[in-house]
Amino acid sequence: MAEQASIAVLGAGGWGTALAIMADQYGHRVSLWSPFEEEIAEIRRFDEHRKLLPGVPVPPSIRLTSDLSCAQDARLVILAVPSFAIAQTAARLRPYLAPGTLVANAGKGLESGTHRRFTQVIAAQLPGARVTALSGPSHAEEVARGVPTSVISAAEDIAAAEEVQELLMNPRFRVYASDDTTGVELGGALKNVIALAAGICDGLEIGDNTKAALMTRGLAEIARLGIAMGARAETFAGLSGMGDLIVTCGSLHSRNRRAGILIGQGHPPAEAVRQVGTVEGYHAALAGWELARSLQVEMPITEQCYAVCYEGQPPREAISRLMERPRRHETEDGWRVRTQQ
Repeated sequence: MAEQASIAVLGAGGWGTALAIMADQYGHRVSLWSPFEEEIAEIRRFDEHRKLLPGVPVPPSIRLTSDLSCAQDARLVILAVPSFAIAQTAARLRPYLAPGTLVANAGKGLESGTHRRFTQVIAAQLPGARVTALSGPSHAEEVARGVPTSVISAAEDIAAAEEVQELLMNPRFRVYASDDTTGVELGGALKNVIALAAGICDGLEIGDNTKAALMTRGLAEIARLGIAMGARAETFAGLSGMGDLIVTCGSLHSRNRRAGILIGQGHPPAEAVRQVGTVEGYHAALAGWELARSLQVEMPITEQCYAVCYEGQPPREAISRLMERPRRHETEDGWRVRTQQ
């Protein structure tokens, strides 16, 4: 197990709180930050995050704070804030961060408008930091309770990825290292689109055959886009690809799946997102569709998910469109396919 280190977790939502509890349990000196003093006060009052992790104690050894200076002496800073707050939080963090500090982003998605990966967003705000991505099949509800979990730490600088691996790995939290940051982050972002679509299938009560096909072909199109953007094919068969896809499509812990179920049951997509809360797949459907068009990569499931979410297409019509596409072989001579005009 790694030596004790100072770790600052920024974001006291379910995932940030779970990571803080896990790191504290294995001997690290942990600070958990929220920009909302009322959120910190609520956790202090009940010694748990009642809204997101009910019944899971938050140990008194974790320093709860709304002061970002908690990061200034940290060996590792973990960003676990919502996607819309990543750039803003990184910018606020800059005055407190020592050069060379490890920063691990635990969020999954793409920046709205630019479609930049989150490590790119953070690196632009924190040019002196060693930025990594932490991804893989990992529900906060299970990590907080010590359920055995495997994730992946990725950075172009493999030494940074391995250092995060060394710090966070323990008997209940296994960490693999990778230098394919593009593949790891795209897998983590775009599997949310497929999970949203899988939830729609569940809401329509279609059956297991459809969902299995959706997941399999969904992974194929994510890999197709990833390779066009410079990722390696084998990354998508790993934890941040297949692994994360399986857990997100199959569990009711998944907000993407829960929102999809509501859409399949007839709720308007925007209303389903409002009811569930943060649904990254809704936003990733737009980003994935725009990336596919700009790179001329065929992504039919993402295209239909976009049409359901943003153009009002009925879900059953989207399924018909997918099933009635022209015949083709399952294996492909090349991943990059010219988009049909």
